[in-house]
Amino acid sequence: MSETSKVPVLVTGGAGYIGSHAVLALRDAGWPVAVIDNLSTGFAFAVPDDVPLYEGDISDTILLEQIFAEQGIKAIMHFAGSIVVPESVENPLKYYDNNTVRSRALIEAAVAGGVEHFIFSSTAATYGTPETSPVSEDSPKRPINPYGWSKLMTEQMLADASAAHGFNFCALRYFNVAGADPQARTGQSTAGATHLIKVACEAATGKRDSVAVFGTDYDTPDGTGVRDYIHVSDLANAHLLALEALIEQPGRSLTMNCGYGRGFSVLEVLDAVDRVTNQTIARRMEPRRAGDPAELVSDPLRIRETLPWQPKHADLGDIIAHALQWERKLSELRGE
Repeated sequence: MSETSKVPVLVTGGAGYIGSHAVLALRDAGWPVAVIDNLSTGFAFAVPDDVPLYEGDISDTILLEQIFAEQGIKAIMHFAGSIVVPESVENPLKYYDNNTVRSRALIEAAVAGGVEHFIFSSTAATYGTPETSPVSEDSPKRPINPYGWSKLMTEQMLADASAAHGFNFCALRYFNVAGADPQARTGQSTAGATHLIKVACEAATGKRDSVAVFGTDYDTPDGTGVRDYIHVSDLANAHLLALEALIEQPGRSLTMNCGYGRGFSVLEVLDAVDRVTNQTIARRMEPRRAGDPAELVSDPLRIRETLPWQPKHADLGDIIAHALQWERKLSELRGE
């Protein structure tokens, strides 16, 4: 893409896990980029010094107007939101507020500010418990938890607002995101994280005594949940390519799965962590968590046909090694 086509991009939640990787991908490729983050789960250190960071909420329309004006924003990558499935079951109104109501405010501000392109961080949780696997974008959308519903509602808002107001959008439905920047510039830093590979790396570095395995009686080969793990840097690159596609065809909007099309069980992942670390992590067998389907594996055909997306870090061992490298660096940053 030509340099003149690289419009200024606002990354919401750009101090968080996935958002900070998108910021690096944009910056590395020469895009003008700014970040808005309320730092409730993000970290200022995850944003490069030369990227403007606005501390505030995506529902603050006055702040958004200021950012749009100061930075000339023409595209938004929207990562800000709450992502813990069991918490969404326990506290659904928090999720409908953070993920749906505040996204509505952001979309409204984007329309008023003349933003032309919008990329949304959606989720495979929109599919609920799939009838078939792997899951395509045309599979029924039947979320089984408030997290999935909150994201699906935002997808619908984007579709309706796009039709009425003329911007185009891309909803990217993530499967299980893992790993960290291969150069260890950023990674998953949130305390109390629930992502399996993050938790296992914390155990491998002595920050946890064990790893809980939630559910051993699923209808899967070894009884534990099966997931499609995608490296966060490959995911960030998919956002970049999606933005280019929106700019090149402004009359087209997209909805695409982001995954590799293969699944690993919880026990298979923990076995892989043991191999990478050359140690055995203690495992605690626990009951199932609310809202967890047995299997979620992506059918990535649409994204591979639509974008020139070539994953570079699809090996599970690489994903774990990069996550582990970041976990050790995080310990240094925090003086642990």
